[in-house]
Amino acid sequence: MAEAYKAAGVDVEAGYEAVRLIKEHVKKTNIAGVLGGIGGFGGLFEIPAGYKNPVLVSGTDGVGTKLRIAFLMDKHDTIGQDCVAMCVNDVACSGAKPLFFLDYLAVGKNRPERVADIVKGVADGCVLAECALVGGETAEMPGFYEPEEYDLAGFSVGIVEKDKITDAARAKAGDVLVAMASSGIHSNGYSLVRKLFDLNSAGADKRLGEYSSELGKTIGEELLTPTKIYVKPLLSLIEKVGINTVSHITGGGFIENVPRMIDDKLTAVIKKGTWDVLPVFDMMQKMGGLSELDMYNTFNMGIGMICAVNADKADEAVKVLEALGEKAYIIGELTEGDGGVKII
Repeated sequence: MAEAYKAAGVDVEAGYEAVRLIKEHVKKTNIAGVLGGIGGFGGLFEIPAGYKNPVLVSGTDGVGTKLRIAFLMDKHDTIGQDCVAMCVNDVACSGAKPLFFLDYLAVGKNRPERVADIVKGVADGCVLAECALVGGETAEMPGFYEPEEYDLAGFSVGIVEKDKITDAARAKAGDVLVAMASSGIHSNGYSLVRKLFDLNSAGADKRLGEYSSELGKTIGEELLTPTKIYVKPLLSLIEKVGINTVSHITGGGFIENVPRMIDDKLTAVIKKGTWDVLPVFDMMQKMGGLSELDMYNTFNMGIGMICAVNADKADEAVKVLEALGEKAYIIGELTEGDGGVKII
């Protein structure tokens, strides 16, 4: 027993117990290519056969201050999906299939059951993305984080044939913008979200438990809804229809993310009213008296992914996505322009 270390606030035995509890969750993410299991000094993954000129695509991200909602609700089994989603959705934007994921969890106090809940969410996200959870790190950091607090980050690596990479170089004037609906706020803008719902003061946990008839659920349930993982529908769309470029609508909303899918000779013209803006966004805009620019520059407004496809493929793209269970919309087009986005 490391009694001196334990007296300093780090419980090694709790760490061992956490590893034991998470193994069952990690096991369900195993896919072809995984070599060995967790517990070594590195996660091993064999590059799949059949690629002629494979390119590895990596992405990294964290959950951000949405974690505060999990703390207040003492609910930790979905926040891991947010971490996975923010990474694998970005990787898939290049047309890459995510292969594996690793997480980093820093805690104020190692509570094995809570760690297992967090990793369960990570594993659930990996299953949705069809990638393997090959390793991670849990660091107990007393005095740095409060005992009930933690931070969660991760990264993913995917693979794509070099000649099938989707990027701005493929986009052209006349392409139609086909979008997939979001599941909610996802994992962006939560510093503003917490301010709008007054979650930085006493009684925040009670406010999260309040039922909203406008939302059809409690405030907490809405705010903790996991980020949607788009890997399977996006890769299916690429395979069955083909896309030219794509944007994941994350921090910075439409204003910052949409221009990343095009070059400076095009403009993305997006038409309001062509999709269902989720009630939570209307609610927040009214609560804060926010401008339309603030909303579109912070939140996804009900759209999580936007793809540019050839005009003659737009209707087919919507049908393919709907057949996969996605809400899909035609929301605009690419025109000659200056590399920006125009919302009309």
